Amino acid sequence: MKATYIEYSETNSFSKTLLAYLAHDEALKPFVGNWPTWAGFEKQVIEKKPFVHRKILVERLKKQYAELLKGSPAVAANIELLLDQNSYTITTGHQLNIFTGPLYFIFKIMTAIRLSEDLHAKHPDKNFIPVYWMATEDHDFEEINHTKVFGKKIGWDTPAVSATGRMDTATIVDAVKQYTNILGISENSARLTRIVEEAYLKHDRLADATRYMVNELFKSYGLVIIDADDRELKNLFKPIIKEDILTEKSFNAIEARSEELEANGFSTQVHAREINFFYLTDEFRERLVLTADGRYEVLHQNIYFTEAELEHEIERYPERFSPNVVMRPMYQEIILPNLAYIGGGAEMVYWMQLKSNFDQYHIDFPILIPRNSAMITEDNVAAKLFRVDLTFKSIFRPAEVLKKEYVRRHTKERLNLNDEWMELNAIFGKIRLRTHKIDPSLGPSTEAVKARLKKAINNLEKKLMKAEKRNHQHALTDIDNVKEKLFPGGGLQERSENFALLYVKYGDNLFRDLYKYFNPLDFKFTILY
Repeated sequence: MKATYIEYSETNSFSKTLLAYLAHDEALKPFVGNWPTWAGFEKQVIEKKPFVHRKILVERLKKQYAELLKGSPAVAANIELLLDQNSYTITTGHQLNIFTGPLYFIFKIMTAIRLSEDLHAKHPDKNFIPVYWMATEDHDFEEINHTKVFGKKIGWDTPAVSATGRMDTATIVDAVKQYTNILGISENSARLTRIVEEAYLKHDRLADATRYMVNELFKSYGLVIIDADDRELKNLFKPIIKEDILTEKSFNAIEARSEELEANGFSTQVHAREINFFYLTDEFRERLVLTADGRYEVLHQNIYFTEAELEHEIERYPERFSPNVVMRPMYQEIILPNLAYIGGGAEMVYWMQLKSNFDQYHIDFPILIPRNSAMITEDNVAAKLFRVDLTFKSIFRPAEVLKKEYVRRHTKERLNLNDEWMELNAIFGKIRLRTHKIDPSLGPSTEAVKARLKKAINNLEKKLMKAEKRNHQHALTDIDNVKEKLFPGGGLQERSENFALLYVKYGDNLFRDLYKYFNPLDFKFTILY
Protein backbone atom coordinates (compact mmCIF):
# COMPACT_ATOMS: atom_id res chain seq x y z
CA MET A 1 0.00 0.00 0.00
CA LYS A 2 0.90 3.67 -0.42
CA ALA A 3 0.15 6.42 2.04
CA THR A 4 -0.79 10.07 2.05
CA TYR A 5 -1.57 12.33 4.99
CA ILE A 6 -3.87 15.27 5.68
CA GLU A 7 -4.38 17.49 8.71
CA TYR A 8 -7.02 16.38 11.18
CA SER A 9 -8.63 19.81 10.93
CA GLU A 10 -9.18 19.26 7.20
CA THR A 11 -11.34 16.17 7.78
CA ASN A 12 -14.11 18.03 9.65
CA SER A 13 -14.41 14.87 11.75
CA PHE A 14 -12.74 15.75 15.06
CA SER A 15 -13.78 17.87 18.02
CA LYS A 16 -12.70 21.40 18.81
CA THR A 17 -11.13 20.16 22.06
CA LEU A 18 -9.00 17.54 20.32
CA LEU A 19 -7.79 20.02 17.69
CA ALA A 20 -6.95 22.52 20.43
CA TYR A 21 -4.96 19.84 22.25
CA LEU A 22 -2.97 18.99 19.11
CA ALA A 23 -2.24 22.71 18.70
CA HIS A 24 -0.95 22.83 22.32
CA ASP A 25 -3.56 25.42 23.23
CA GLU A 26 -2.38 27.02 26.48
CA ALA A 27 -5.97 27.12 27.71
CA LEU A 28 -5.75 23.33 28.05
CA LYS A 29 -2.46 23.27 29.95
CA PRO A 30 -4.07 22.99 33.43
CA PHE A 31 -5.95 19.89 32.27
CA VAL A 32 -3.07 17.85 30.86
CA GLY A 33 0.40 16.71 31.83
CA ASN A 34 3.36 16.89 29.50
CA TRP A 35 2.56 17.64 25.87
CA PRO A 36 2.70 14.72 23.39
CA THR A 37 6.14 15.54 21.95
CA TRP A 38 9.59 13.94 22.11
CA ALA A 39 10.59 16.62 24.63
CA GLY A 40 7.44 15.83 26.61
CA PHE A 41 8.45 12.18 26.83
CA GLU A 42 11.94 13.11 28.00
CA LYS A 43 10.36 15.06 30.86
CA GLN A 44 7.87 12.29 31.58
CA VAL A 45 10.64 9.71 32.03
CA ILE A 46 12.57 12.02 34.38
CA GLU A 47 9.49 12.90 36.43
CA LYS A 48 8.09 9.36 36.62
CA LYS A 49 8.03 8.04 40.17
CA PRO A 50 9.67 4.63 40.78
CA PHE A 51 7.21 1.82 40.10
CA VAL A 52 7.08 -0.58 43.05
CA HIS A 53 4.64 -3.23 41.82
CA ARG A 54 6.73 -4.82 39.08
CA LYS A 55 6.96 -8.28 40.61
CA ILE A 56 3.25 -8.70 41.24
CA LEU A 57 2.41 -7.24 37.81
CA VAL A 58 4.65 -9.79 36.08
CA GLU A 59 3.29 -12.65 38.19
CA ARG A 60 -0.30 -11.77 37.34
CA LEU A 61 0.41 -11.36 33.64
CA LYS A 62 2.08 -14.77 33.51
CA LYS A 63 -0.89 -16.24 35.34
CA GLN A 64 -3.35 -14.67 32.90
CA TYR A 65 -1.45 -15.78 29.81
CA ALA A 66 -0.68 -19.28 31.13
CA GLU A 67 0.13 -21.63 28.23
CA LEU A 68 -0.38 -18.87 25.68
CA LEU A 69 3.09 -17.50 26.42
CA LYS A 70 4.79 -20.63 25.07
CA GLY A 71 3.89 -19.64 21.51
CA SER A 72 4.44 -15.92 22.07
CA PRO A 73 8.19 -15.38 22.66
CA ALA A 74 8.15 -11.63 21.99
CA VAL A 75 5.31 -11.18 24.49
CA ALA A 76 7.04 -13.37 27.07
CA ALA A 77 10.23 -11.33 26.67
CA ASN A 78 8.36 -8.05 27.15
CA ILE A 79 6.65 -9.33 30.28
CA GLU A 80 10.06 -10.26 31.72
CA LEU A 81 11.35 -6.78 30.82
CA LEU A 82 8.69 -5.28 33.09
CA LEU A 83 10.87 -6.35 36.04
CA ASP A 84 13.51 -3.85 34.88
CA GLN A 85 13.30 -0.37 36.44
CA ASN A 86 14.12 1.07 33.00
CA SER A 87 10.97 -0.44 31.48
CA TYR A 88 7.84 1.62 30.87
CA THR A 89 4.49 0.89 29.30
CA ILE A 90 2.61 2.68 26.52
CA THR A 91 -1.02 1.76 27.05
CA THR A 92 -4.21 1.75 25.05
CA GLY A 93 -7.52 0.33 26.17
CA HIS A 94 -10.81 -0.72 24.71
CA GLN A 95 -13.94 -2.74 25.33
CA LEU A 96 -14.11 -6.41 24.37
CA ASN A 97 -15.82 -5.87 21.02
CA ILE A 98 -16.52 -9.22 19.40
CA PHE A 99 -14.10 -10.01 16.54
CA THR A 100 -12.28 -6.73 17.51
CA GLY A 101 -15.24 -4.52 16.51
CA PRO A 102 -14.52 -1.42 14.39
CA LEU A 103 -11.19 -0.70 12.68
CA TYR A 104 -10.07 1.86 15.22
CA PHE A 105 -9.61 -1.00 17.74
CA ILE A 106 -6.76 -2.18 15.50
CA PHE A 107 -5.49 1.38 15.00
CA LYS A 108 -5.26 1.98 18.76
CA ILE A 109 -3.11 -1.08 19.27
CA MET A 110 -0.84 -0.37 16.32
CA THR A 111 -0.35 3.20 17.53
CA ALA A 112 0.84 1.83 20.88
CA ILE A 113 3.19 -0.61 19.15
CA ARG A 114 4.70 1.95 16.80
CA LEU A 115 5.09 4.61 19.49
CA SER A 116 6.85 2.10 21.76
CA GLU A 117 9.32 1.30 18.99
CA ASP A 118 9.88 4.98 18.19
CA LEU A 119 10.57 5.75 21.84
CA HIS A 120 13.06 2.92 22.11
CA ALA A 121 14.89 4.28 19.06
CA LYS A 122 15.12 7.66 20.84
CA HIS A 123 16.06 6.10 24.19
CA PRO A 124 17.88 2.81 23.50
CA ASP A 125 18.85 2.43 27.17
CA LYS A 126 15.17 2.06 28.12
CA ASN A 127 12.38 -0.34 27.25
CA PHE A 128 8.94 0.76 26.09
CA ILE A 129 6.31 -1.95 26.09
CA PRO A 130 2.96 -1.67 24.27
CA VAL A 131 0.00 -2.71 26.42
CA TYR A 132 -3.63 -3.38 25.54
CA TRP A 133 -5.86 -2.92 28.58
CA MET A 134 -8.94 -5.10 28.15
CA ALA A 135 -11.98 -3.34 29.57
CA THR A 136 -13.21 -6.63 31.05
CA GLU A 137 -15.22 -4.98 33.84
CA ASP A 138 -17.35 -2.88 31.51
CA HIS A 139 -20.99 -4.02 31.50
CA ASP A 140 -22.36 -2.20 28.44
CA PHE A 141 -22.88 -5.35 26.38
CA GLU A 142 -24.97 -3.61 23.70
CA GLU A 143 -21.91 -1.58 22.66
CA ILE A 144 -19.74 -4.65 22.02
CA ASN A 145 -22.10 -7.46 20.95
CA HIS A 146 -21.90 -6.72 17.22
CA THR A 147 -19.59 -5.77 14.40
CA LYS A 148 -19.97 -4.81 10.74
CA VAL A 149 -18.26 -6.52 7.83
CA PHE A 150 -18.80 -4.66 4.55
CA GLY A 151 -21.95 -3.13 5.97
CA LYS A 152 -23.43 -6.41 7.23
CA LYS A 153 -24.12 -6.38 10.95
CA ILE A 154 -23.18 -9.53 12.83
CA GLY A 155 -24.49 -9.72 16.38
CA TRP A 156 -24.24 -11.93 19.43
CA ASP A 157 -27.80 -12.32 20.69
CA THR A 158 -27.63 -13.26 24.35
CA PRO A 159 -28.65 -11.65 27.65
CA ALA A 160 -25.99 -9.45 29.26
CA VAL A 161 -24.59 -10.74 32.53
CA SER A 162 -22.34 -8.86 34.95
CA ALA A 163 -19.03 -7.62 33.51
CA THR A 164 -18.56 -8.47 29.83
CA GLY A 165 -15.19 -10.13 30.44
CA ARG A 166 -16.90 -12.76 32.58
CA MET A 167 -19.57 -13.61 30.01
CA ASP A 168 -19.81 -17.21 28.88
CA THR A 169 -19.13 -17.64 25.14
CA ALA A 170 -21.28 -20.76 24.79
CA THR A 171 -23.96 -18.86 22.86
CA ILE A 172 -21.67 -17.09 20.37
CA VAL A 173 -21.51 -19.99 17.92
CA ASP A 174 -24.02 -18.52 15.45
CA ALA A 175 -22.21 -15.17 15.35
CA VAL A 176 -18.91 -16.96 14.70
CA LYS A 177 -20.48 -18.84 11.77
CA GLN A 178 -21.89 -15.64 10.27
CA TYR A 179 -18.54 -13.89 10.59
CA THR A 180 -16.41 -16.67 9.13
CA ASN A 181 -18.87 -17.34 6.28
CA ILE A 182 -18.30 -13.81 4.96
CA LEU A 183 -14.54 -14.31 4.74
CA GLY A 184 -14.55 -16.48 1.60
CA ILE A 185 -11.90 -19.00 0.64
CA SER A 186 -8.24 -18.04 0.66
CA GLU A 187 -5.13 -18.56 2.73
CA ASN A 188 -5.75 -15.37 4.69
CA SER A 189 -9.43 -16.11 5.28
CA ALA A 190 -8.54 -19.62 6.45
CA ARG A 191 -6.05 -18.21 8.98
CA LEU A 192 -8.51 -15.63 10.30
CA THR A 193 -11.20 -18.32 10.55
CA ARG A 194 -8.87 -20.52 12.60
CA ILE A 195 -8.05 -17.63 14.95
CA VAL A 196 -11.71 -16.69 15.45
CA GLU A 197 -12.90 -20.25 16.00
CA GLU A 198 -10.08 -21.02 18.42
CA ALA A 199 -10.71 -17.79 20.30
CA TYR A 200 -14.47 -17.90 20.72
CA LEU A 201 -15.31 -21.61 20.51
CA LYS A 202 -12.50 -22.93 22.71
CA HIS A 203 -12.44 -20.31 25.47
CA ASP A 204 -15.25 -20.12 27.98
CA ARG A 205 -15.03 -16.43 28.92
CA LEU A 206 -15.11 -13.41 26.63
CA ALA A 207 -11.97 -12.01 28.29
CA ASP A 208 -10.00 -15.17 27.45
CA ALA A 209 -11.40 -15.26 23.91
CA THR A 210 -10.40 -11.64 23.33
CA ARG A 211 -6.92 -12.17 24.74
CA TYR A 212 -6.39 -15.14 22.43
CA MET A 213 -7.55 -13.33 19.30
CA VAL A 214 -5.64 -10.11 19.93
CA ASN A 215 -2.54 -12.06 20.90
CA GLU A 216 -2.64 -14.10 17.70
CA LEU A 217 -2.87 -10.94 15.62
CA PHE A 218 -0.18 -8.93 17.44
CA LYS A 219 2.08 -11.34 19.34
CA SER A 220 4.96 -10.86 16.91
CA TYR A 221 5.04 -7.19 17.97
CA GLY A 222 5.33 -8.08 21.66
CA LEU A 223 1.96 -6.56 22.63
CA VAL A 224 1.16 -7.28 26.28
CA ILE A 225 -2.52 -7.77 27.14
CA ILE A 226 -3.74 -7.15 30.68
CA ASP A 227 -6.99 -8.09 32.39
CA ALA A 228 -7.34 -5.88 35.47
CA ASP A 229 -10.37 -7.81 36.77
CA ASP A 230 -7.91 -9.52 39.08
CA ARG A 231 -7.98 -9.86 42.87
CA GLU A 232 -4.24 -9.36 43.37
CA LEU A 233 -4.13 -6.27 41.16
CA LYS A 234 -7.23 -4.83 42.84
CA ASN A 235 -5.49 -5.34 46.15
CA LEU A 236 -3.03 -2.60 45.12
CA PHE A 237 -5.97 -0.26 44.56
CA LYS A 238 -7.65 -0.75 47.95
CA PRO A 239 -6.59 2.54 49.60
CA ILE A 240 -8.09 4.60 46.79
CA ILE A 241 -11.23 2.45 46.63
CA LYS A 242 -11.85 3.21 50.29
CA GLU A 243 -11.10 6.90 50.01
CA ASP A 244 -13.27 7.46 46.94
CA ILE A 245 -16.26 5.69 48.46
CA LEU A 246 -16.01 7.07 51.97
CA THR A 247 -14.94 10.70 51.38
CA GLU A 248 -16.27 11.68 47.89
CA LYS A 249 -12.81 13.15 47.35
CA SER A 250 -12.71 12.20 43.66
CA PHE A 251 -16.18 13.57 42.94
CA ASN A 252 -15.34 17.03 44.24
CA ALA A 253 -12.04 17.28 42.34
CA ILE A 254 -13.39 16.00 39.02
CA GLU A 255 -16.55 18.12 39.09
CA ALA A 256 -14.54 21.27 39.79
CA ARG A 257 -12.11 20.53 36.97
CA SER A 258 -14.94 19.70 34.56
CA GLU A 259 -16.56 23.06 35.28
CA GLU A 260 -13.24 24.80 34.59
CA LEU A 261 -12.91 22.95 31.28
CA GLU A 262 -16.38 24.06 30.20
CA ALA A 263 -15.73 27.62 31.38
CA ASN A 264 -12.76 27.67 28.98
CA GLY A 265 -15.09 26.81 26.11
CA PHE A 266 -14.38 23.07 25.87
CA SER A 267 -16.86 20.22 26.03
CA THR A 268 -16.80 17.47 28.66
CA GLN A 269 -17.51 13.77 28.21
CA VAL A 270 -18.25 12.21 31.59
CA HIS A 271 -19.72 13.07 34.98
CA ALA A 272 -18.20 11.92 38.24
CA ARG A 273 -20.49 10.48 40.89
CA GLU A 274 -20.28 10.80 44.64
CA ILE A 275 -19.19 7.12 44.59
CA ASN A 276 -17.33 5.98 41.49
CA PHE A 277 -17.36 2.24 42.03
CA PHE A 278 -19.68 -0.62 41.17
CA TYR A 279 -20.17 -3.76 43.23
CA LEU A 280 -19.22 -6.68 41.01
CA THR A 281 -20.08 -10.38 41.13
CA ASP A 282 -20.46 -13.06 38.46
CA GLU A 283 -24.19 -12.24 38.36
CA PHE A 284 -24.29 -8.44 38.34
CA ARG A 285 -22.37 -5.14 38.32
CA GLU A 286 -24.37 -2.47 40.10
CA ARG A 287 -23.63 1.01 41.43
CA LEU A 288 -22.87 1.72 45.07
CA VAL A 289 -24.77 4.67 46.57
CA LEU A 290 -24.97 6.27 49.99
CA THR A 291 -28.49 6.16 51.41
CA ALA A 292 -30.18 8.79 53.55
CA ASP A 293 -29.69 6.69 56.69
CA GLY A 294 -25.92 6.53 56.17
CA ARG A 295 -25.71 3.01 54.78
CA TYR A 296 -24.18 1.96 51.46
CA GLU A 297 -26.56 0.30 49.02
CA VAL A 298 -25.86 -1.91 46.01
CA LEU A 299 -28.61 -0.71 43.67
CA HIS A 300 -31.34 -3.17 42.63
CA GLN A 301 -29.86 -6.00 44.73
CA ASN A 302 -31.19 -5.32 48.26
CA ILE A 303 -27.62 -5.38 49.59
CA TYR A 304 -26.59 -2.85 52.24
CA PHE A 305 -23.41 -2.14 54.20
CA THR A 306 -22.65 0.04 57.17
CA GLU A 307 -19.43 2.04 56.83
CA ALA A 308 -17.55 -0.48 58.97
CA GLU A 309 -18.97 -3.40 57.00
CA LEU A 310 -18.04 -1.75 53.72
CA GLU A 311 -14.43 -1.19 54.84
CA HIS A 312 -14.27 -4.84 55.87
CA GLU A 313 -15.70 -5.90 52.50
CA ILE A 314 -13.12 -3.86 50.58
CA GLU A 315 -10.34 -5.32 52.72
CA ARG A 316 -11.45 -8.92 52.21
CA TYR A 317 -12.83 -8.76 48.64
CA PRO A 318 -11.23 -5.90 46.66
CA GLU A 319 -12.09 -7.73 43.42
CA ARG A 320 -15.77 -6.95 44.09
CA PHE A 321 -15.20 -3.22 43.66
CA SER A 322 -15.14 -2.18 40.03
CA PRO A 323 -14.11 1.37 39.04
CA ASN A 324 -16.31 3.41 36.75
CA VAL A 325 -15.08 5.45 33.80
CA VAL A 326 -13.53 8.21 35.91
CA MET A 327 -11.61 5.91 38.28
CA ARG A 328 -10.49 3.23 35.83
CA PRO A 329 -7.68 5.48 34.50
CA MET A 330 -6.26 5.89 38.00
CA TYR A 331 -6.38 2.13 38.57
CA GLN A 332 -4.44 1.71 35.33
CA GLU A 333 -1.73 4.15 36.38
CA ILE A 334 -1.32 2.47 39.78
CA ILE A 335 -0.73 -1.04 38.45
CA LEU A 336 1.39 -0.17 35.37
CA PRO A 337 4.71 1.70 34.97
CA ASN A 338 2.92 3.82 32.40
CA LEU A 339 4.08 6.89 30.47
CA ALA A 340 1.28 7.49 27.98
CA TYR A 341 -2.32 6.60 27.25
CA ILE A 342 -3.51 6.26 23.66
CA GLY A 343 -7.19 6.82 22.97
CA GLY A 344 -9.81 8.36 20.75
CA GLY A 345 -10.94 11.98 20.83
CA ALA A 346 -13.65 11.44 23.45
CA GLU A 347 -11.20 9.58 25.68
CA MET A 348 -8.72 12.45 25.47
CA VAL A 349 -11.41 14.81 26.74
CA TYR A 350 -12.50 12.75 29.72
CA TRP A 351 -8.88 12.18 30.77
CA MET A 352 -8.52 15.98 30.84
CA GLN A 353 -11.37 16.10 33.36
CA LEU A 354 -9.36 13.83 35.69
CA LYS A 355 -6.04 15.68 36.03
CA SER A 356 -6.80 17.32 39.39
CA ASN A 357 -7.89 13.98 40.85
CA PHE A 358 -4.55 12.44 39.91
CA ASP A 359 -2.80 15.41 41.48
CA GLN A 360 -4.57 15.14 44.82
CA TYR A 361 -3.76 11.43 45.06
CA HIS A 362 -0.14 12.12 43.97
CA ILE A 363 -0.44 9.71 41.05
CA ASP A 364 1.56 10.43 37.87
CA PHE A 365 -0.64 11.66 35.02
CA PRO A 366 0.26 10.09 31.65
CA ILE A 367 0.89 11.88 28.38
CA LEU A 368 -2.32 11.76 26.37
CA ILE A 369 -1.84 10.50 22.80
CA PRO A 370 -4.70 10.67 20.27
CA ARG A 371 -4.64 7.36 18.42
CA ASN A 372 -3.75 7.25 14.76
CA SER A 373 -6.81 7.70 12.61
CA ALA A 374 -6.89 6.26 9.10
CA MET A 375 -8.83 5.35 6.00
CA ILE A 376 -7.92 2.28 3.96
CA THR A 377 -9.03 1.88 0.39
CA GLU A 378 -8.02 0.16 -2.85
CA ASP A 379 -6.32 1.29 -6.03
CA ASN A 380 -9.53 1.05 -8.04
CA VAL A 381 -11.37 3.32 -5.59
CA ALA A 382 -8.47 5.78 -5.64
CA ALA A 383 -8.48 5.70 -9.44
CA LYS A 384 -12.23 6.40 -9.53
CA LEU A 385 -11.73 9.26 -7.10
CA PHE A 386 -9.04 10.86 -9.25
CA ARG A 387 -11.10 10.28 -12.40
CA VAL A 388 -13.84 12.56 -11.09
CA ASP A 389 -11.30 15.27 -10.25
CA LEU A 390 -11.34 14.65 -6.49
CA THR A 391 -8.49 14.34 -4.02
CA PHE A 392 -8.21 12.54 -0.70
CA LYS A 393 -8.55 15.92 0.95
CA SER A 394 -11.64 17.05 -0.93
CA ILE A 395 -13.46 13.74 -0.45
CA PHE A 396 -14.17 14.71 3.17
CA ARG A 397 -16.58 17.39 1.96
CA PRO A 398 -20.33 16.65 1.59
CA ALA A 399 -21.33 14.67 -1.50
CA GLU A 400 -23.77 17.32 -2.77
CA VAL A 401 -21.07 19.99 -2.60
CA LEU A 402 -18.66 17.77 -4.53
CA LYS A 403 -21.24 17.01 -7.19
CA LYS A 404 -22.15 20.66 -7.70
CA GLU A 405 -18.50 21.59 -8.02
CA TYR A 406 -17.93 18.78 -10.54
CA VAL A 407 -20.84 19.95 -12.69
CA ARG A 408 -19.68 23.58 -12.60
CA ARG A 409 -16.18 22.54 -13.67
CA HIS A 410 -17.37 20.41 -16.56
CA THR A 411 -20.45 22.18 -17.90
CA LYS A 412 -20.25 24.17 -21.15
CA GLU A 413 -22.99 26.45 -19.91
CA ARG A 414 -23.05 29.17 -17.26
CA LEU A 415 -25.29 27.87 -14.46
CA ASN A 416 -25.48 30.90 -12.21
CA LEU A 417 -27.60 33.99 -12.86
CA ASN A 418 -25.41 36.45 -10.97
CA ASP A 419 -24.97 38.84 -13.90
CA GLU A 420 -28.69 38.84 -14.62
CA TRP A 421 -29.47 39.47 -10.97
CA MET A 422 -27.08 42.43 -10.88
CA GLU A 423 -28.99 43.94 -13.81
CA LEU A 424 -32.32 43.30 -12.08
CA ASN A 425 -30.96 44.76 -8.86
CA ALA A 426 -30.05 47.96 -10.69
CA ILE A 427 -33.57 48.13 -12.12
CA PHE A 428 -35.03 47.71 -8.63
CA GLY A 429 -32.88 50.61 -7.47
CA LYS A 430 -34.65 52.81 -10.04
CA ILE A 431 -38.04 51.40 -9.07
CA ARG A 432 -37.34 52.05 -5.37
CA LEU A 433 -36.40 55.68 -6.15
CA ARG A 434 -39.57 56.27 -8.24
CA THR A 435 -41.94 54.72 -5.67
CA HIS A 436 -40.31 56.72 -2.88
CA LYS A 437 -41.00 59.98 -4.77
CA ILE A 438 -44.64 59.04 -5.29
CA ASP A 439 -45.27 57.52 -1.82
CA PRO A 440 -42.46 56.67 0.69
CA SER A 441 -44.73 54.08 2.33
CA LEU A 442 -44.44 51.89 -0.80
CA GLY A 443 -40.80 51.00 0.07
CA PRO A 444 -41.66 47.73 1.89
CA SER A 445 -43.88 46.62 -1.00
CA THR A 446 -41.00 47.21 -3.42
CA GLU A 447 -38.62 45.19 -1.23
CA ALA A 448 -41.15 42.38 -0.97
CA VAL A 449 -41.41 42.15 -4.78
CA LYS A 450 -37.60 42.15 -5.00
CA ALA A 451 -37.33 39.35 -2.38
CA ARG A 452 -39.88 37.20 -4.25
CA LEU A 453 -37.96 37.67 -7.49
CA LYS A 454 -34.67 36.80 -5.82
CA LYS A 455 -36.22 33.60 -4.48
CA ALA A 456 -37.51 32.78 -7.97
CA ILE A 457 -34.05 33.38 -9.47
CA ASN A 458 -32.47 31.08 -6.86
CA ASN A 459 -35.00 28.35 -7.63
CA LEU A 460 -34.28 28.71 -11.33
CA GLU A 461 -30.56 28.31 -10.64
CA LYS A 462 -31.28 25.07 -8.78
CA LYS A 463 -33.30 23.81 -11.74
CA LEU A 464 -30.44 24.67 -14.11
CA MET A 465 -28.02 22.74 -11.88
CA LYS A 466 -30.41 19.78 -11.66
CA ALA A 467 -30.85 19.69 -15.43
CA GLU A 468 -27.09 19.86 -16.02
CA LYS A 469 -26.48 17.10 -13.46
CA ARG A 470 -28.41 14.73 -15.70
CA ASN A 471 -25.74 15.29 -18.34
CA HIS A 472 -23.03 14.10 -15.91
CA GLN A 473 -24.92 11.33 -14.17
CA HIS A 474 -22.20 8.69 -14.57
CA ALA A 475 -19.56 10.83 -12.87
CA LEU A 476 -21.95 11.87 -10.12
CA THR A 477 -22.81 8.24 -9.44
CA ASP A 478 -19.08 7.56 -9.14
CA ILE A 479 -18.83 10.32 -6.53
CA ASP A 480 -21.69 8.75 -4.53
CA ASN A 481 -20.06 5.31 -4.76
CA VAL A 482 -16.68 6.60 -3.63
CA LYS A 483 -18.24 8.47 -0.73
CA GLU A 484 -20.17 5.40 0.42
CA LYS A 485 -17.10 3.19 0.09
CA LEU A 486 -14.89 5.52 2.12
CA PHE A 487 -17.60 6.80 4.48
CA PRO A 488 -19.99 3.89 5.11
CA GLY A 489 -23.26 5.18 6.50
CA GLY A 490 -21.93 8.73 6.21
CA GLY A 491 -19.25 8.32 8.90
CA LEU A 492 -15.56 7.53 9.00
CA GLN A 493 -14.78 3.98 7.86
CA GLU A 494 -12.75 3.31 11.01
CA ARG A 495 -15.76 3.89 13.26
CA SER A 496 -17.95 1.17 11.80
CA GLU A 497 -16.18 -1.34 9.56
CA ASN A 498 -14.36 -4.39 10.94
CA PHE A 499 -10.87 -5.28 9.74
CA ALA A 500 -11.94 -8.70 8.38
CA LEU A 501 -12.11 -8.09 4.62
CA LEU A 502 -8.96 -5.98 4.71
CA TYR A 503 -7.18 -8.85 6.43
CA VAL A 504 -8.52 -11.31 3.87
CA LYS A 505 -7.02 -9.15 1.13
CA TYR A 506 -3.71 -8.15 2.73
CA GLY A 507 -3.12 -10.69 5.50
CA ASP A 508 -0.44 -9.70 8.00
CA ASN A 509 0.77 -7.07 5.52
CA LEU A 510 -2.19 -5.02 6.76
CA PHE A 511 -0.50 -4.69 10.15
CA ARG A 512 2.94 -4.22 8.64
CA ASP A 513 1.67 -1.32 6.54
CA LEU A 514 -0.06 0.27 9.51
CA TYR A 515 3.18 -0.06 11.46
CA LYS A 516 5.14 1.39 8.54
CA TYR A 517 2.93 4.38 7.83
CA PHE A 518 1.63 5.35 11.27
CA ASN A 519 3.61 8.21 12.81
CA PRO A 520 2.02 8.58 16.25
CA LEU A 521 3.46 11.97 17.18
CA ASP A 522 2.90 13.60 13.78
CA PHE A 523 -0.86 13.72 14.37
CA LYS A 524 -2.06 13.54 10.79
CA PHE A 525 -4.91 11.55 9.29
CA THR A 526 -3.47 8.62 7.33
CA ILE A 527 -4.93 7.42 4.02
CA LEU A 528 -3.68 4.07 2.74
CA TYR A 529 -4.42 2.91 -0.80
